[in-house]
Order: sequence, then structure tokens, then C-alpha cells
Amino acid sequence: MLKVYRMRVLALDSTTRAGSVALVEHDVVIDERAGDSSRTHAARLPAELAQLGAAWATIDVFAVASGPGSFTGLRIGIATMQGLALVTNRRVAGISALEALAQIASRHVDAGSLIASWIDAQRGEVFSALYRATSAPLFTPERLLPLEGPSVAGPDFTLRSWAQYDLSSAVFAGDGALRYATTIHAGSQGAQIAPPALLAGAIGRMAAAGAARGLAVSAAAIHPLYVRRPDVEIHREHTQPLDGGRK
Repeated sequence: MLKVYRMRVLALDSTTRAGSVALVEHDVVIDERAGDSSRTHAARLPAELAQLGAAWATIDVFAVASGPGSFTGLRIGIATMQGLALVTNRRVAGISALEALAQIASRHVDAGSLIASWIDAQRGEVFSALYRATSAPLFTPERLLPLEGPSVAGPDFTLRSWAQYDLSSAVFAGDGALRYATTIHAGSQGAQIAPPALLAGAIGRMAAAGAARGLAVSAAAIHPLYVRRPDVEIHREHTQPLDGGRK
């Protein structure tokens, strides 16, 4: 029997340039909208959330995609939800974008099916994770069994690293799967590519299920899931003198 979580969740996905926002009430997505990709997240938030029409004080839990994705988008999105949670004295749920993609893709599969989440990481790479669907209710933590944790690599390398799994009937989800569909089908004939989907609604429903289990945390406890180190850190490491600048 499907459990209904009696709470109001405001959800944000800023892992991509467009992203999305959603309002979830009692485990039902009341409103979900794509963001305006012509403007930066800094210029759009929190206005896009306010357009959903929910007063901040009426929200029980603030939910945000914790990554992986755009470094700048992640920082702005998390900071926005942290600020709203602090102002209203509410808790926050950080949700993996990879898991949210897999939850959506698991909607119409049988228990035991494999679901691969691929997010375009640019530079010819994908952020990836592999899950097995279970018979647990959709959007609950028990719905997916993690098989391969979040990583970043080229699509060919990712498929080779998953060679022990039969991916011939797997479902691949995410913009990385769409971009590298030819590579996926060449390496795993029979694999399916899930259609594009907004994430905010799934993030809100996953947050509701997690909060009911006590998994929502204080605003300060939310941290981004980068998977790959920010370019600025790599650049600093490569340009710093080996002696630390000492003369």
C-alpha cells in the first residue's frame, strides 16, 4: 500500500542550467516548472521558487539536489535553500540528482531491473551511478539498491567498468544518456534510453519520504556532491610551486 507523507515540500534542482522547481503536498506534485535557462541561477533564485505561490512559512521541508552537476549551480541552489530553511527554522533534505533520475526511470520497470543514471559532465565524460530497482514504493529510499556509486569518467570507460552486469535490458536515464545514446547501444544492445524529465518533483517526493524517516537535516549539514573536483582547485594545485612558494 502506498504511504502518503503529510507534509509540504519545496524542491529545487539547480544541477543543470535550466533546472526546475516544484511544490509537493502530501506526496503529490502540485506544481513543477522548468527554470529559465537564458538567465543564471543567481539571477533567478529565489524568485522562481516564489512563483509556485507557497509562502515560505508554510513549508515543512526544503529539498535541493545536492549534485553532481554544475558547480556554480549547486552552490547557488544549496545556499538558497539553506537560507530559506534558516529563516523559517525548517530542515533541509539533500537529494542526489543521480538517484532522482533513477527513481523516475524506475516508474515502469519490474523489480530487479537495472537503472543507470548518466549526467553530462562535459569534457566527454558522464557522472554516473548504477542501481537495481526493488518492489518498494516509488521515491522511497528502499526503492533502489545502489550497485555502483557516483563516479565520473568517459562513457566507454564507464560501460567497461560495469562489464560484470547484464545491461542489455537496463534503462539509462539523464542528459548524459541522451547525448551518448549511440555509445550505449553499441556497448549494450537492447538497453533503453529514458525520455528527459524534470527532477524537482521527484526530489520533493524523495525528500518527503526521507523526512518521514528522520533523514532531513539542519541547513548547515547540507553539502554538495561534486564527484569531480572544481576546476579552480585543480588549477591552483597545478600552478602552486612545489616548495609552497618558499624562497
